[in-house]
Amino acid sequence: MQAVNSFVAAYLKKKGFKEAEQLLEDLHSKDSAAPIDFHNDPDLAKFIHHFSQSEDEVARYQDGYSKLRSWTYSSLDLYKHELLRVLYPVFIHSFMDLVAKGHLQEARTFFNAFHEDHQLMHSRDLQKLEGVLSQSHLEEMEFARSLRQNKVNVKICQYSYDLLLQYLHKTQSSAMLGVINEHINFQATSGQPGSISDDIEVVTLIGSCQDAANQINQKEIHWGLLEDSLEERSEKEGGLLSDSEKTEGENKEGDAEESKKRSAEGGKQGSSTKKLKKDKAVNATAKSTRLEAKTTSSAPRVKPELTLPIMSTEVEQSILEDLRNRVQLSSIALPSVSFYTFLDTHNGLNCSSISHDGSLVAGGFSDSSLKVWDTAKLGQQTGGATLQGENDSTSSEHVVRPNGVKRSYTLFQGHSGPVYSATFSPLGDFILSSSADTTIRLWSTKLNANLVCYKGHNYPVWDVQFSPVGHYFASASHDRTARIWAMDRIQPLRVMAGHLSDVDCVQWHANCNYIATGSSDRTVRLWDVQSGECVRIFIGHRSMILSLAMSPDGRYMASGDEDGTIMTWDLSSGRCVTPLMGHTSCVWTLAFSCEGTLLASGSADCTVKLWDVTTSTKAPRNEEKSGNPNRLRSLKTLPTKSTPVYSLQFSRRNLLFAAGVLSKKV
Repeated sequence: MQAVNSFVAAYLKKKGFKEAEQLLEDLHSKDSAAPIDFHNDPDLAKFIHHFSQSEDEVARYQDGYSKLRSWTYSSLDLYKHELLRVLYPVFIHSFMDLVAKGHLQEARTFFNAFHEDHQLMHSRDLQKLEGVLSQSHLEEMEFARSLRQNKVNVKICQYSYDLLLQYLHKTQSSAMLGVINEHINFQATSGQPGSISDDIEVVTLIGSCQDAANQINQKEIHWGLLEDSLEERSEKEGGLLSDSEKTEGENKEGDAEESKKRSAEGGKQGSSTKKLKKDKAVNATAKSTRLEAKTTSSAPRVKPELTLPIMSTEVEQSILEDLRNRVQLSSIALPSVSFYTFLDTHNGLNCSSISHDGSLVAGGFSDSSLKVWDTAKLGQQTGGATLQGENDSTSSEHVVRPNGVKRSYTLFQGHSGPVYSATFSPLGDFILSSSADTTIRLWSTKLNANLVCYKGHNYPVWDVQFSPVGHYFASASHDRTARIWAMDRIQPLRVMAGHLSDVDCVQWHANCNYIATGSSDRTVRLWDVQSGECVRIFIGHRSMILSLAMSPDGRYMASGDEDGTIMTWDLSSGRCVTPLMGHTSCVWTLAFSCEGTLLASGSADCTVKLWDVTTSTKAPRNEEKSGNPNRLRSLKTLPTKSTPVYSLQFSRRNLLFAAGVLSKKV
């Protein structure tokens, strides 16, 4: 008992608790008749155990993590990559626990000792956490607060999970066991460990509480297309045409067989056989593209929740004509690409946009101006001896020079801050622009004038997008909200609030009943435009989302982030279909082909990539279980000389337009 008293007295003296030390001495001096029984007094036992723990608390975190790290790296290769997923969340929460308990210097030492292990995959997170220098920072910093409030979801196989628990109990690593129990939610799966390629989608750090996200994702959504749309009418007409084409193809095939017999008799069998194989290949291609085109027609039909604008007969006929002449694309029938390059922008170009028919190209600049080029007039300029070298190099690349001798563009001025986004109406007669001045402006490309200035956001507006039917548009802002507007109303119709950080991009669903928003909080949300409620939360990205695209049938969505990762999502389930790995820098723009078989992506790595969408969405179940990384393959990579890709746009006839600015950094 004397040893216990001496220990308590020494601790109180060390910590400077003079009053408590004096009281303890007084207690001993009274020489109480009823001695304190240490072994049979649980409260005193807990009290002493608590203080003894605080003495070596820092060492328990450092030793516990160091031993867990060594054990993980020495595990069998079959399970190592799954067990490594646990290290990063344990590391960041151990660091924050040390900060929260006041061990600031020790927390900094711990961070510096082990952060290099996670630098490759989580460099941006570590940069933010490096700024946590006090306990108040944990509450003030949004990123740290989100980490503390939400559990980390880690997906590993059952055997890896059992190995981890066995290690923790065997080593009695209470600090690591406490961190894992409090901050990590394991999703143990049966069967063999997943592949390393799945690591991108198995660890979710922040964005939303998983339970809340799962509850929201249970809501019913209607992802089908609008009833009696122009596309549906065109497909009905196209179906009749394809049947007649099929009959003609069969007749031609019969003629080819007869010619084959005749040529065999004449001794020219080889050339006819080659021709016959070619005809069969063409017929097979046509058949596959027709089958892929029917995926849109098989989508369910829904009624619009918004009052749709009335379209004139002349415009309807023009659109139907484009749809009838649409080129069917597939993995073996890739689109033609027309690329517009901005020159001499002096780092002033923030965004670009291309009209649906490719006739107009717009650029938003840091000097608050919006400039629109008519592509039909570009070739008529003769004062461009400096343009010839660029045109000679690539015949398919059109050069847009903002600073030509004769002004080759229409200048729209009205904003009082940099222009961050621009979007053309479906018919190209209007263009919207958003700016750092918190406003959105509507311009007429016919009158070359500003028509309306929409005010509602409180901070810079990063993105604005017209709906597929025009009239309505959506905006995304630094104020963490997205808003839905109508051209004839100066106030927003709906305000979508729920993201934890900037809303960086926005995209309309094909049926105009939903909008999707991508945010710096690394989540994508789907909103019902009628109620303004969030009906889906998509969690999986590791960095801010910069681009979104909706498939034409309305079933799938693609999102691109700052790290160069593209993820395709099933809207009905809210789950990731597959990640697309290939870009090495920010994915700034995405676009689905008109029948939904191809996805085009444009990046800051100066490339346009074409992806086979049908391969991913129809992957066999055995491939999904084995985590085959090639189930969505990149069909083609189109590199530019030194031009980051700002925008992509498929025309109604399936010609792909792209735009970017020439960078002097090679």
